[in-house]
Amino acid sequence: MAASDVALGIIFLSQTVVGALGNSSLLLHYLVLYFTGCRVRHTDLILQHLIVANLLALLSRGIPQTVAAFGMKDFLSDVGCKMLFYLHRVGRGVSMGSTCLLSVFQAMKISPENSSCSELKVKAPKYIGFSIFLSWILYLLVSTMTFSQMTGKRSNNNITSMKDFEYCSGVHPSKTLQSLYAALVTFPDALCIGLMLWASSSTVLILHRHKQRMQHVHKTSSPRSSPESRATKTILLLVSTFASFYTLSCIFQICVIFIYNPHWLLVKMGVIVAGSFPTLSPFLLMSRNSSARRLVFSSCSSFLFCS
Repeated sequence: MAASDVALGIIFLSQTVVGALGNSSLLLHYLVLYFTGCRVRHTDLILQHLIVANLLALLSRGIPQTVAAFGMKDFLSDVGCKMLFYLHRVGRGVSMGSTCLLSVFQAMKISPENSSCSELKVKAPKYIGFSIFLSWILYLLVSTMTFSQMTGKRSNNNITSMKDFEYCSGVHPSKTLQSLYAALVTFPDALCIGLMLWASSSTVLILHRHKQRMQHVHKTSSPRSSPESRATKTILLLVSTFASFYTLSCIFQICVIFIYNPHWLLVKMGVIVAGSFPTLSPFLLMSRNSSARRLVFSSCSSFLFCS
């Protein structure tokens, strides 16, 4: 086994374990709040689905990549290979949809009462559940095209005509199917990115105007920022992090799709970048949530102690 394979295996393993612990602990935190009858915010429902989607994307790609990096290449059947890539695509898509919904809802929530969003601001909480459900349905359907593009190595007779993903192989589709798949995948992604950019810029503008109005208060005192302001800044940080990693991931993904036989390093870097947001996002959310932070650190300490 090459030293580069061992190093990549350690990176994949670390990313998967840290991300799974962070997301699982944060999900447990929200479940405890729910079952103890604590009052939860409307954004908490979106965050719970974001966490589930992150876990799905992280585990469906991180575990097989780790196993393959440590030497086991042909451990998946054709069905297993298709399902793992399908689940990763669904998790990645719902993660994007949830982040988009989170940024749009928060922008509406902090908008002034006399703004054009005042009516939507009142109605928005009623449609959160439906919007999340629609996001799951959309990406469950769009991602089915993955079934025709991936195959297990065990069932491959003509290896030279396949793209090598170590533990799975990718079929080279026709130009028509490739264009159709690119359009179906790109349209909802582009829509979400556009909405996130609009919501984020609106949020920054609203916060800036609010800060200007409150400057005369801050001259005599330095009050702590409100919980709503802290939550808004956390969501902005989450969205900007997502947009950064998503842009890098898209670049790698486009290269892998259109290059006939992509270099193994390009594929590996794409996997690492794709797993970065699901790994980091729970810790960004916990940065301003002390109770959730304590729960995660105690979980991590218990895991390390048991290991």
